[in-house]
Amino acid sequence: MKTQFVALRTPVIAMGVALALTAVLLLLAGADVLAAFGVLLGGALTTPSRISDMLMLLAPLLLCAVGLTASFAAGQYNLGIEGQMTVGGVAAMWWLRGYQDGSPVILYWIGAVLCGMLMGAVWAMLVALLKRYMHVSEIFAGLGFNFVALGLALYLVFGPWKRPGVASMSGTEPLADALWLPTLTGTRLTLVTPILAIVMLAVVWRLIRHTHWGLQVRACGLSALASVRMGVPATRRTFEAMALCGACAGMAGALQIIGIYHALVPNVASGIGLMGLLVALLVRADVRWVALVALFFAIITSGSIQLPLALSIDSSISGVLQGLIVLAIIVARARRGEDVA
Repeated sequence: MKTQFVALRTPVIAMGVALALTAVLLLLAGADVLAAFGVLLGGALTTPSRISDMLMLLAPLLLCAVGLTASFAAGQYNLGIEGQMTVGGVAAMWWLRGYQDGSPVILYWIGAVLCGMLMGAVWAMLVALLKRYMHVSEIFAGLGFNFVALGLALYLVFGPWKRPGVASMSGTEPLADALWLPTLTGTRLTLVTPILAIVMLAVVWRLIRHTHWGLQVRACGLSALASVRMGVPATRRTFEAMALCGACAGMAGALQIIGIYHALVPNVASGIGLMGLLVALLVRADVRWVALVALFFAIITSGSIQLPLALSIDSSISGVLQGLIVLAIIVARARRGEDVA
């Protein structure tokens, strides 16, 4: 019990510090702090429509964060998560463009998700290959591939896949209505999306925490050299962990296409991958806490949309709070001599 209390003490203190600093910023801006926090923490839960929007943000966020726990467990800081999500959306759109009226829609949905997962995994493997054989840090390689993925999406939107007669940042020609995932009446919630996210959470949890493969991945994260000496195929396990992360991100990108945008837009990732990085940093590759932290981030991000309407406060304050929480926890861990991730 005492060990659990000590483990929780750091994030609790960091949360308090982050909230206090955010409150100071709100006071300096002349805002009502209590009202602002009330909207920020509760604005996403006031109506069925807002709850559904929060859940549609939570699903891809959860997928990215879950995937990142796998790459982080292997000691790989996969900052290319946004690019992997983007190419997943591109691959899904490529598959869906072949739809013909009367074809079984479910086959196109399944194919889009699988194409997204495959492309995301390949994109992540390219990062791993550069690190293994060209000695390029996965951080810089991942960031570089993010720009390549965005460039690919922009090229397709303004080039081969542009709308007839016009090219627009709003995206390609919308998909046929039949390809849109069904939603609950009066909301944008497609139950398929959060269900798949929960399934992937359970799968990755099982793989990382309860299999011999997961034990080897975590050994590689602790020390690749030591794991090799113990007979662990470190390179293969690292590649597999990165591919798993990319597949989760690719699935998120595919679901954004068929569940939210219904077209390919340049900003498929919408910063969700970067938010997933913050979640992964907070949970330190511990899959058990991913859902709870991702839910908190989804709530305050969705709630922040109501701030300009209710209190004339810019919605970016949610990003400030998220960043302060992560920064406070990293500083606290560093002071205690712990690894930051």
